[in-house]
Amino acid sequence: MATVAASVETICRLLPREDRPDPPLAVLDELVGTVLSQHTSDHNSDRAFASLQRRFPSWEAVVAADLAQVADSIRCGGLAERKAATIQSLLREIERREERLDLERLRQLADREVESYLTSLPGVGPKTAACVLLFALGRPVLPVDTHVHRVATRLGWLPGGTTAERAHGLLAAAVPAHLRRDLHLALIAHGRRVCTARRPRCAECVLRRLCPSAGRSG
Repeated sequence: MATVAASVETICRLLPREDRPDPPLAVLDELVGTVLSQHTSDHNSDRAFASLQRRFPSWEAVVAADLAQVADSIRCGGLAERKAATIQSLLREIERREERLDLERLRQLADREVESYLTSLPGVGPKTAACVLLFALGRPVLPVDTHVHRVATRLGWLPGGTTAERAHGLLAAAVPAHLRRDLHLALIAHGRRVCTARRPRCAECVLRRLCPSAGRSG
């Protein structure tokens, strides 16, 4: 993986810089927002989160509501029933552990402690935990979503067939901490616009001369 670390700087220079201009959310808000972002676009997940907040004045109100009401409020984000059940389950578990619906104390914990806590919650995996670490807590982690996983594999950074969980560990070891946020955002944007799952636009890709998969992915 030494060659990965050597090429990351080049990839970051070549890809357009992306950013999330909004101020960081509270830790619990980021967690729920990340659950809503699963298997949908940023636009739809943002709409779902805003709709959820309009419908319910507090997280306590979300817990107390009927599942159908929560699902209806996030319908525009897709997979409404499943995500509503996950959100209510993790909120109830947080309330049981913390005796309130607040996760700001996680700011005082080390990265591994935060990851361990979050991934022990219902429906929270390594990618969701990493997003909370990166965007709410400002920690130098690299969440691996489907776009990051696909582009990293095509670039030869990950062996074919690498699981998402294993990919987190491999890329964390290979990507310098100061580049992880920028690379995460850039690879997601590149995966959506150019290095798509089907019919990637290799001819217009700024990475085509560095990519061993250029012209062969489909």
